[in-house]
Amino acid sequence: MTAPRVRTKWRPPLALIVYAVLLAVMVLPVLIIIWFRAPETTSIRMTPAETAALVVVLTLTLAVAYVLARTITRPINALIARTEEIARGGKVAIRPLERYGTREIATLSQSFLDLAGRLVDRTEYVRSFAAHVSHELKSPLTAIRGAAELLRDDDDLPMTTAQRLRFLDNIIADAERLDALLSRLRELAQAELPMAQGETSVKDVLPLLRNRFPGLEISGAGDTQSTVALPFEAAGIVFANLAENAAQHGATRLELAVGADTRTATILVRDNGGGISEGNRERVFQPFFSTRREQGGTGMGLDIVRTMLGSYGGTIRLRQANSAGTEFEIIVPLTP
Repeated sequence: MTAPRVRTKWRPPLALIVYAVLLAVMVLPVLIIIWFRAPETTSIRMTPAETAALVVVLTLTLAVAYVLARTITRPINALIARTEEIARGGKVAIRPLERYGTREIATLSQSFLDLAGRLVDRTEYVRSFAAHVSHELKSPLTAIRGAAELLRDDDDLPMTTAQRLRFLDNIIADAERLDALLSRLRELAQAELPMAQGETSVKDVLPLLRNRFPGLEISGAGDTQSTVALPFEAAGIVFANLAENAAQHGATRLELAVGADTRTATILVRDNGGGISEGNRERVFQPFFSTRREQGGTGMGLDIVRTMLGSYGGTIRLRQANSAGTEFEIIVPLTP
């Protein structure tokens, strides 16, 4: 997308406007004095004292204009230069200015630095994500191609029926993995774009989870009727991914305990599965990280949950994970 361009035309610099305004303010009373003196005297020549006063006023006006213009234009010009530097240098160039001049410019500069930081982080995330997607798609495609070529070129040394079935099973398994991966990518794309606003409660989601995961004993506790600013569809995706994650790690029970204050709801999602090893706890939200890759795991479920919650102002963190199970803490805004 080409960035929109500001229409080119002559515009006065800020310093010129400041000087013009202050000089106009200074000249106006002088002209008024001359206007009222004209009927009283035949000469409009100024006395030495008046000339000296006029020079003093002119000097003070120019000094005030210089200080005012410098206070405003220097930090603005510095911010423009920093913008161009960030465009060329990326994250390294995101650093505070040396001077801000006024409170408003300091606020503007901080807002700009925050925006630039988020854009750079987003760019790095997209770059890393694209590399992971390319790798994850390439692996099963390479396996499918290799198996297909072996099946095609077995004239010289024909395969046994068992060997042929094994290769065909591998092709089907890799195709299913690709299908699961693409489905996850579609869910992640939906998660990054906020859906229509809505509200739901844990009590509304529980029947959906029980119907979808009959092997889990799913229960609610606490203030399950509190409505949170999360549409039912988004809540279904969030809690279904956590329930699926629990079932895949051997859990038989899942509890959603809700506590609410004046503005947010805290939902603790506990299961009695096998937990998460200490070495993997820092990586559970990392895209494509999975300990079940051989069983078809894509490693995108928790990343989808985090992204979906973030789209609605919510957060998730791993609270504890040991041999007795795993507990995630979700914080989402309550409906106004």
